[in-house]
Amino acid sequence: MSVQQTFEKMEQNFNPDAAAGMDLVFQFNIEDDKTYHLVVKDGTCKLHEGEHEDPSVTLIMNSETLQGIVSGETDGMQAFMAGQLRAEGDMMLATKLGELFNMG
Repeated sequence: MSVQQTFEKMEQNFNPDAAAGMDLVFQFNIEDDKTYHLVVKDGTCKLHEGEHEDPSVTLIMNSETLQGIVSGETDGMQAFMAGQLRAEGDMMLATKLGELFNMG
């Protein structure tokens, strides 16, 4: 599965109930691919290619880690502890990804 397809899967698995009242930007710097960002606002989610000027949190990882987390094979917290995933910005938001996108 390509990085683009992985993000499209996340978009399809989006849980609008978990995002009620949120206005956030999750940016993903994929080290061996492109940068994408997901805008979560008022129960909607939109995927964009490229960088956002002011992301709420930026997650830095390679495509293999991304795919493992989205498929549920890799635990995000374990990836973080193992140094496969880095975060810049509001780290607590990274923990909300599982709720927002029904991962695993």
